[in-house]
Amino acid sequence: MTTTPAPALTVGFDLDMTLIDSRPGIHACWVEISERTGVYVDADLVVTRLGPPLEEELAHWFPAGEVAAMADLYRGIYPAYAVTGTLAMPGAHDSVAAVREAGGRAIVVTAKWEPNARLHLEHLGIDADLVVGNLWAEQKAQALREHGASVYVGDHVGDVRGARVAEALSVTVPTGPCGAEELRTAGADVVLADLTAFPGWLAGYLASPRA
Repeated sequence: MTTTPAPALTVGFDLDMTLIDSRPGIHACWVEISERTGVYVDADLVVTRLGPPLEEELAHWFPAGEVAAMADLYRGIYPAYAVTGTLAMPGAHDSVAAVREAGGRAIVVTAKWEPNARLHLEHLGIDADLVVGNLWAEQKAQALREHGASVYVGDHVGDVRGARVAEALSVTVPTGPCGAEELRTAGADVVLADLTAFPGWLAGYLASPRA
């Protein structure tokens, strides 16, 4: 029996505010949740701190005993309210294509509920080789290690922590809630202005002895 060797390169990407700008859709979801429950939610504030699991945000607005039910409600309405309003971040398609052109695999590792993450990627035509959801911060290292990712690209200090635990290179973009200096302080190896810089960075990285 012959086996196909694993690609020499696997790059992991975070989803929200790394590959996709999900703020408009998520904002619409929270407005709908507020209208259905009668509970005030500052949706403008919510979309400034995307990254951590949904349950953490819900805990700011609902009693602990209601969080699980509200999470189910949110995820249930998400496809109708959040998917079509979401945009690809500048450079997202080109970044995934750059990994493929280098003979590698591009995987998405996100805290978002996996079925909804897949809906976003399908709607925007971002063709990831693998999608793993429901993992946050250090938990992301599980998937990164399992699938041999040597680079992880994210926008949050939680993404940096996941990359560090997985012993992957932490490449970051300050396009989410965390600024460039905060990402550097958290231990990011690379801070790019945004994903449009990623293909050029990757080409240089792969040509260097470090790769």
